[in-house]
Amino acid sequence: MRIAVVHFHLQLGGVTRVIQHAYDALRERGMRLVVLCGEAPADGRQPELPVAVLPGLAYEERRARQSPDRLAAVMACAARDALGGEPDLWHVHNHSLGKNIALPGALLRLARDGHALLLQPHDFAEDGRPALYGRLREQLANGDIGRLSALLYPLAPQVHYATLNWRDRGFLAAAGVPAAQLHVLPNAVSAGDLPAGGSPGANAAPKTGVGGARLWLYPTRAIRRKNLGELLLWAALAGPADHFAATQAPQNPQERPNYEHWVALARELDLPVSFAVGTGVVDFPALIARSHALLTTSIAEGFGLAFLEPWLLGRPLVGRDLPEITADFSDAGVRLPGLYARLEVPLAWLDSARLRAAFATAAQRRAAAYGQPATDSAERAWHSAVRDLHIDFGRLDERAQEQVIRRLGADREARTELRPQALASTAASESIAANRAAIAREYSVAGFGARLAAAYTEVAAAVPSATFEAARGEVLLERFLAPERLCLLRS
Repeated sequence: MRIAVVHFHLQLGGVTRVIQHAYDALRERGMRLVVLCGEAPADGRQPELPVAVLPGLAYEERRARQSPDRLAAVMACAARDALGGEPDLWHVHNHSLGKNIALPGALLRLARDGHALLLQPHDFAEDGRPALYGRLREQLANGDIGRLSALLYPLAPQVHYATLNWRDRGFLAAAGVPAAQLHVLPNAVSAGDLPAGGSPGANAAPKTGVGGARLWLYPTRAIRRKNLGELLLWAALAGPADHFAATQAPQNPQERPNYEHWVALARELDLPVSFAVGTGVVDFPALIARSHALLTTSIAEGFGLAFLEPWLLGRPLVGRDLPEITADFSDAGVRLPGLYARLEVPLAWLDSARLRAAFATAAQRRAAAYGQPATDSAERAWHSAVRDLHIDFGRLDERAQEQVIRRLGADREARTELRPQALASTAASESIAANRAAIAREYSVAGFGARLAAAYTEVAAAVPSATFEAARGEVLLERFLAPERLCLLRS
């Protein structure tokens, strides 16, 4: 079987790793694969993949100006040249995200020409990406959601969709994608992906950080949705034996002001927390080995690699749960007892009138950005955030989060009004071993390859149709924009 894989780039990151896993697994099955991408790695690395660079596939700001039909022709020619014949199918990553507005039309052209497509959205423009969605809606459909849906989510026997999790599969099914054309392809998680040095193991090094303190390490690039304020909250409650740290600063200039504000606040309050401790670190596993536990406070994830990698690294995980993501892991036998679904603080500590107004503004802004009516979304969002006169810290904006942190820094006894009041006790070594075994069983590269090969076989066997319908994009918006999912950090 000949497969053409399409992505915008091959920079370090999740999608590139997924593509590498696919190549490794499929090569062993005798399948041929070429990756068509818009840009070669900027650092000059040569990926261990057969690659054809097509400038028309780059991000919108840098792509070669080509019509969708021209881009489709260039892609088809490059795939034929690399594979020695027509691809049996096309596996396309993040086609609907809005990073390249010529790509959806090019893929529709390929599908109309009878090509089999497996479209895999890792992220959705409908989910907290209003600028990207707005670009798609206005430039491709003149504001018409139905017209946009026909481009982004075409329905025909030769067009299948793959999702990272069952939540996204459910959303696409509700939008009208037939079950026979839906596949769940969770990412593979492999210890072989760890930086040089390998996994440190459960007891490989002293679990100490600065000055011999217990190190609670948040391995993240500290963008806004990673909820850095919650890291500072726990640091404000730290005991004398505790130190907290985040590994990477944001690269996006738009993310820097919020990040630098948190850094300045931590210094002002003399909190036991360090920032960007992973920058320039050669032996990342050694840094992990010095940690007491890994921490996550993120309010949104796609696949949720952060919930699985700690166990492969031999460390327990504590912090914020994302049940719509981690439900898949629990079903696979991974136990995550150190997580909380909500971190509740007394509403009386905050200016509730200002916060209600902030929720209303965020709901109106989000509705306008997506071309939707606001209706009662602000009230629903507020009532989902508040329970029993407490509000979830993760739903607050930075201003309110800072108020809470300052209060806790000034009055440590105030922690008794939090729910929970402390991070969970860390897991025993046997629990770490059990989770490692479950991850190896359910999320191995070999298992990923088997699922992918099965999906490919189904897609390639589809009998093409010249008749196309479209998924209901308004249903996807309804699901992703549910008021209960509104967080001020993503508004």
